[in-house]
Amino acid sequence: MPRYSVDEPSCPICKGAGYLRVDAPVGSPNFGRLIPCECKVAEREERRNREIAELSSLGAFEGQTFETFDPTVPGVREAYEAAREFAENPDGWLFLLGGYGCGKTHLAAAVAHYVIAHQRMRALFLVVPDLLDHLRAAFAPDQGTTYDARFQAIRTVDLLVLDDLGTEHTTPWASEKLFQIINFRYNERRPTIISSNRNLDDLDPRIASRLSDPSICRAVLIPAGDYRVRRAATLRRFPAR
Repeated sequence: MPRYSVDEPSCPICKGAGYLRVDAPVGSPNFGRLIPCECKVAEREERRNREIAELSSLGAFEGQTFETFDPTVPGVREAYEAAREFAENPDGWLFLLGGYGCGKTHLAAAVAHYVIAHQRMRALFLVVPDLLDHLRAAFAPDQGTTYDARFQAIRTVDLLVLDDLGTEHTTPWASEKLFQIINFRYNERRPTIISSNRNLDDLDPRIASRLSDPSICRAVLIPAGDYRVRRAATLRRFPAR
């Protein structure tokens, strides 16, 4: 644990300088080298956490957890179990494919909530059109961050959830930025969840190719109809006692 508080006006280790000089003899490659102090590292971590929290749409899905998901609704069991397994061991990708209201967004949000609480991971949940809007907004002069910093934060976050892939407005710029993010995470094998109601043939073929790679991506088709409607019908048939 850090031996200081980021709220203190001056760090007792570096006296507010933010950096420390390496104690190395003359002639050493490290002589005179500066390294970030613990306070500078903590400041960067806090800034990254704040940036992710401001970008993420997860707050809108606060109640969508595994505990509030009903796996007995016909057609959702395989996706529910796949999401639970991914949350316990977030490695590679999970691709949830299904129609509107089938429960894919709920499950993706549930994984994000779980890894934040139990895996100590940063999770960024974004509907794909919102992701592209956030990138465009970074070019505005009144933004507190640069485009490059925002792009880097998105593509390197511990867990990235991209909801509703295929609903974005496909300008050449949007397609390229989205591909760059997905391709980076594919090459780095970074934990990623992607949901879509589009067939692979309807997606960018470069992205579809990566989603089709079984060595990194587990694809789950959710054959259920509207999860919300069917769950409501189930509750009417079998009311809680």
